[in-house]
Amino acid sequence: MRNKLISIYKTLYNHFGPQNWWPGDTPFEVCVGAILTQNTAWQNVEKAIVNLKKQKILNPYKINKLPAKKLAKLITPAGYFNIKAKRLKNFISFLCEEYDGEVSNMFSNGSGNLRNHLLSVNGIGPETADSILLYAGNVPIFVVDAYTKRVFNRLNLTPEDITYYEMQEIFMENLPSDAMLFNEYHALIVMLGKNYCKKRPLCEGCPIKNCHFRTL
Repeated sequence: MRNKLISIYKTLYNHFGPQNWWPGDTPFEVCVGAILTQNTAWQNVEKAIVNLKKQKILNPYKINKLPAKKLAKLITPAGYFNIKAKRLKNFISFLCEEYDGEVSNMFSNGSGNLRNHLLSVNGIGPETADSILLYAGNVPIFVVDAYTKRVFNRLNLTPEDITYYEMQEIFMENLPSDAMLFNEYHALIVMLGKNYCKKRPLCEGCPIKNCHFRTL
């Protein structure tokens, strides 16, 4: 499996080039983006974040004081805005109460139990928690999403019903524990999913369709 994962990574990297993820000017913005991007395209998240910046409230304490309804209106482009406003408020309350509103404080003592703390926040699931850890804190943890499961299932490398943690373990156990590598690999999988491995796959031109281990 290790050789297969490395082969896929190199092929995708050569095809798409470096992705330089995650889009965001600050670690806090990365956290906000990780929450808003649930079930929506990134371009919609960008519009929501622009709205927050225009109002000059992309700040933990300012958002914490903002009524949920007003926040929901500002992040409308991200979809599910009422739900996401509550989730974002929950995270920011956690950040302000536990870490004085500073993302850097979350990581000051290492990742430790931080993942479990993040998962205890209502609305923060494994993918969002791991995105915050990897992209905002540079913690070497692999982020799994729907694209990851789809791609590796279509390559007959993983079963369709594989769990998040089983999928994550494959990467964590077979690749060096390197945040930069995990960052780039996940971004490249997303590029593959968006451009080729869609719900209706566009196999023509897919950079990994001819990998020697492909059995489909």
